[in-house]
Amino acid sequence: MVIEILKTNGLKTGRKIKFNYNLIYNNINIKTKNHLIYLEIKRFLAAQRQGSHQTKVRSQIQGSNKKIQKQKGSGNARKGDRKNPLFVGGGRIFGPVKRKYNLKLNKKIKQMARKILFYEKIIKKQIKIIEPFMLKEISTKKLRQVLKVLKVFKKKILIITNKIDKQLYFSSRNLKQVKIINIRNGINSYDIAKAYYLIIQENSIKYLENMLNKR
Repeated sequence: MVIEILKTNGLKTGRKIKFNYNLIYNNINIKTKNHLIYLEIKRFLAAQRQGSHQTKVRSQIQGSNKKIQKQKGSGNARKGDRKNPLFVGGGRIFGPVKRKYNLKLNKKIKQMARKILFYEKIIKKQIKIIEPFMLKEISTKKLRQVLKVLKVFKKKILIITNKIDKQLYFSSRNLKQVKIINIRNGINSYDIAKAYYLIIQENSIKYLENMLNKR
């Protein structure tokens, strides 16, 4: 698949980049592809959970250990102390405890999920490669104009750069459908799957190819 490199005004530069996905993508059936993507996105979202939730059991409640009433003869059910989980203010039975939600997944599965998602974007023509550009000032209006010229503005967009550009980052913060990622810090399957269009700066291609060619 060949993709044209565009200017920020939407015109073609005459340069092209070729991606060869047949050897990897076509040898996997659809069910396997979907399952790999499911596992990787599930792993990513689980890793985002803080896991700091916790309730107090009866041993952690402050209060008297004195027995409320005698064991027999009262005509009522047996009761212990005030920290009994059956009482208001008592401990919690089987409540949440601190834990890690991280799921183990083989590195090859993570890499394969990213490749599958990326190649699907290529097939559906949802990738646009543009010349590197920098905004001279923080301007949401100018960034919006660039996206409108590229005819991607009304969709979820993931912009992939190869360095931190503060002007570009702050210009995008008021655009809810736009997210910017530095390819050197890595790219995850969740962001690729969530975005409708991938806008890739030309100077990020070699880093992206290295990521896709890992085995």
